[in-house]
Amino acid sequence: MKQIALDIGVSVRPSLVNFFAGDNEAALAHLSLWLSGSTRAPVPTYLWGVSGCGKTHLLQAVAQHVQDHGGQWGWMDPSIEQPPVFSPAWRVVLLDDVQSYSAVQQHTAFNWFVNAVTPGLANQPWLLAAGTLPPSDLPLREDLRTRLGWGHVFHLQPLNDAQRREVLTQHAALRGLSMPPELLDYLLTRFSRDLGHLIELVNRLDQFALQTQRPLTIPLLRAMLDET
Repeated sequence: MKQIALDIGVSVRPSLVNFFAGDNEAALAHLSLWLSGSTRAPVPTYLWGVSGCGKTHLLQAVAQHVQDHGGQWGWMDPSIEQPPVFSPAWRVVLLDDVQSYSAVQQHTAFNWFVNAVTPGLANQPWLLAAGTLPPSDLPLREDLRTRLGWGHVFHLQPLNDAQRREVLTQHAALRGLSMPPELLDYLLTRFSRDLGHLIELVNRLDQFALQTQRPLTIPLLRAMLDET
């Protein structure tokens, strides 16, 4: 018999603390330095790498940190068809998946960029952007593409399987779960290597286990996928 799972699961919010850096220590240290208050120079930062290497996690972690400290931020990704106008109250401007921006989004991103780096604001916001390609290869209007490469550029490296295993184990532990080794093997060999996708699978499996009152196993995962 299936039970209704109440929405009381542990919410694991993106943060720099729960970002498994792997070979990306330099990028993590750069973001940590900015958020620590040690530097406030409005030099833009651009992160690039394949899907699943942690770009969106890092941008969301910065947004969460700013919000937790009473600040405001501007966010745009390809799903936001009507982005807001630039606000001088923003502490950081966050541009995600820039390689997929529409003409309207590119126009807005350029406007945000110019406003962010124009001297005269009481608190000039930092611009942090991310995409799957290096700045020189982005299919964007020239003025935006070149500006995204003006400042600090970091190439994020994807995690290897051992590192993915560790991340999934840690994420499950934060949710109060114990992941059997055979289930981890199954996830890593049968599904997308995109870490975000794997984490979402673990979250869904946690909810399904609560609903069915069954332990985490490969058969439970198969049952969940058959049902959904």
